[in-house]
Amino acid sequence: MTVTMFSEPEERLALRESVKKLAGKYGREFVEKQAREGGKMTDMWLEMGRNGFLGVNIEEQYGGGGGGMADLAAVLEECAAAGAPLLMMVVSPAICGSIIGRCGTEEQKKEWLPGIADGTHLMAFGITEADAGSNSHQITTTATRDGDHWVLNGQKTFISGVDEAQSVLIVSRTADAKTGKLKPALFVVPTDAEGFEKQPIPMSWQAPEKQFTLFLDNVRVPASALVGDEDAGLWQLFAGLNPERIMGGAFSCGMARYALEKAVAYAKERSVWKDQAIGAHQGIAHPLAKTKIELEQARLLWQKAAALYDAGDDMAAGEYANMAKYAGGEVACNATDVAVHTHGGNGLTQEYGLGNMLVAARLGRIAPVSREMILNFVAMHSLGLPKSY
Repeated sequence: MTVTMFSEPEERLALRESVKKLAGKYGREFVEKQAREGGKMTDMWLEMGRNGFLGVNIEEQYGGGGGGMADLAAVLEECAAAGAPLLMMVVSPAICGSIIGRCGTEEQKKEWLPGIADGTHLMAFGITEADAGSNSHQITTTATRDGDHWVLNGQKTFISGVDEAQSVLIVSRTADAKTGKLKPALFVVPTDAEGFEKQPIPMSWQAPEKQFTLFLDNVRVPASALVGDEDAGLWQLFAGLNPERIMGGAFSCGMARYALEKAVAYAKERSVWKDQAIGAHQGIAHPLAKTKIELEQARLLWQKAAALYDAGDDMAAGEYANMAKYAGGEVACNATDVAVHTHGGNGLTQEYGLGNMLVAARLGRIAPVSREMILNFVAMHSLGLPKSY
């Protein structure tokens, strides 16, 4: 009897090994050095692109690997597990690449997908607004048609990697649809466009990827910058948001794997009482074992979500993508906390590199959607309970 349902194909396992080897060349020390000195992950990003790892989910005819979201999420998980996660993988190939691949014209696919696939064109994603929070229906960024151009006005906040990106996929609404249900209009906006400004947001954790507030003041883009239909509904948006949640889950799982591996290694080596490793004591062993169980549960969830997305079942993929993002965020927080505690005081030193992860892991419970909104989604859609908001 085979168990292929719960085993990844050989090609993906080989992909994981190749990514692990490349990411291991950089590792935590490289990432922390770049973060401290204001550097970027450009060298690793471009090497990943040259090896075909960034575009595994993009069709071969546009320079990609012809795989699916499960392959791309596996790549990100291995990077994070090696201590060198690439946050912009969640954004450029997963969100933007998926939306353009599914909703873009042939000309748009040819223009943007090859660069996204090989890493030479990094595309950020702008949806969040200060006054909208988790309620995307309150987005106020508007696009007004002006002949063969669109004019965009509005603000976005907590937008990742804009200083590295050549363009941003901006989520707006058309000027005549400021109220009611959101019908997103998606525009590729060059970061050097006139009227486009960015302002960095100081964050409490160190990372090479920075967060920005964006200001769009009469930014003009050609009609060809519109990806998809201007009033096609939310499905266009969730063509990218479901991958975002899947990738978020995989990112968090990779982070948890890194923390757990470090904690287990330390628990095997460190001895305090008699001549016995601290890992022999249940007070240390049980939290690590519990984390391992939670980690495997979370990994199965993102793998199922990715399989559903790749099969074209958007509704089921949305359900499991939300669950996967929730589970990943929880285990990343739990794993980093347990890892720090296992190391004792050493866990908060720069040498061991776990203290910064405590704050970074917390992001998985907040973004791109809070765990409370995920619980609302599961309560309403999975359990059929009345809507609470």
